[in-house]
Amino acid sequence: QVQLVESGGGLVQAGGSLRLSCAASGQAFSRYGAGWFRQAPGKEREFVAAIWWSGGPGSYADSVKGRFTISRDNAKNTAYLQMNSLKPEDTAVYYCAARRSGGSIWNYWGQGTQVTVSS
Repeated sequence: QVQLVESGGGLVQAGGSLRLSCAASGQAFSRYGAGWFRQAPGKEREFVAAIWWSGGPGSYADSVKGRFTISRDNAKNTAYLQMNSLKPEDTAVYYCAARRSGGSIWNYWGQGTQVTVSS
């Protein structure tokens, strides 16, 4: 089992930045893929970014490429989402997720953190 807790959300103006953190506990986080998803009001949850257990450049939704960066620090059992050049359409609840190595299903989820971007 992996427990995930997001933090770092808040209200920012368009063009601003936020860094979301996802603190993990339980089973060894270092061997899980980590991802970020978001759900805007009235919309389905959508994929934002993911990173393999060993790190690397990450994968991103087209809507956030060049603006968001996913990273992880396994020594701290923490994943991050650096969000730059924020737009009002980025407003959503952001969720951290974890996936077992080799799996195709996101097994564990955090409670979410609200990000609101004003115009």
